[in-house]
Amino acid sequence: MKTLHLAPGDDLQNILDGICEPTTIYLAEGTYRTKLWIGRDDVKIIGADRERTVICWDDYARKPHADGGEYNTFRTYTVCVTGKGCEIADLTIQNTNADPRVAGQCVALSVNAPLFRAENVDLKSMQDTLFTAPFPDDLVVRYSGLTDDPAYYDGFIPREQLRMEGGSVQIYKNCRIYGTVDYIFGCAEAYFDGCELISLHEERGHGYVAAPAHSLKQAAGYRFINCHFVSQGAAEGSVFLARPWRDFGKCEYVDCTLDGHISPLLYDKWNDSYRDRTARFADSGLKSSTPLSPAAWSRRLTEGGRAEVCEGYRRARALWEEHARQAK
Repeated sequence: MKTLHLAPGDDLQNILDGICEPTTIYLAEGTYRTKLWIGRDDVKIIGADRERTVICWDDYARKPHADGGEYNTFRTYTVCVTGKGCEIADLTIQNTNADPRVAGQCVALSVNAPLFRAENVDLKSMQDTLFTAPFPDDLVVRYSGLTDDPAYYDGFIPREQLRMEGGSVQIYKNCRIYGTVDYIFGCAEAYFDGCELISLHEERGHGYVAAPAHSLKQAAGYRFINCHFVSQGAAEGSVFLARPWRDFGKCEYVDCTLDGHISPLLYDKWNDSYRDRTARFADSGLKSSTPLSPAAWSRRLTEGGRAEVCEGYRRARALWEEHARQAK
């Protein structure tokens, strides 16, 4: 595997575009102000330390784009990963916009790849911090140019960044993810192991950690294992663990710790929708600093359900390890 050592003055995007083999990139400490697209397979980016190695940019949804429209959520990323088998470790990825009431959504990391891993990474933004592809089916139609209806965005997103066929398996280990509203969203089979989910102050009232949009065909959605849900300015009882971005969105929480900012209801159905009838939200072994009274339409995981979450995570790790072995 090829190895590169880079510093903040280097042109990261140009170097990434020139990679043609599995490569590990070590980033020296410092701030890398750049919008980055990792389109090559089997690229590993390792920082010197997640608090001292920072990749940042400041695009936002309401920002005017050169094509005459707005950036919209999915073009605001600081880092976008489309290469298979990429890994990021020991650094921070940040979208520096600080007020979603004005800026709208502002993505830090967008993962549009079939296999991805992050460890000891800080993801920082406010609204829509982490997007985990694939896209919901209706947005594939809307953004891919499959329709000529002028009410839709024809070719809005480059095809290389629009994952619409097949699933995605993603692992986040010992990461810290910051945000206010829907700050983990999408359709991936994603495992969050020992992560801190840090809710910031939200002027608009309620906050939401996850906004899943998994299809009914997906057996595994978002799985949070031994995670800690932390307040950094979020009001007591003001944050929900999840709300379904689309029907059938799926989240499971196993042995997680909840601070007092988490609502006793745990889950929200999404405004005036009927998604409480289709959402697949479940939990087991939650430890809370305040009494809980979970929404009646959510469920508690059985021992079998807990075992399936753990087995799914084992399979995801094995898939990753096998791919990494072959890429060497």
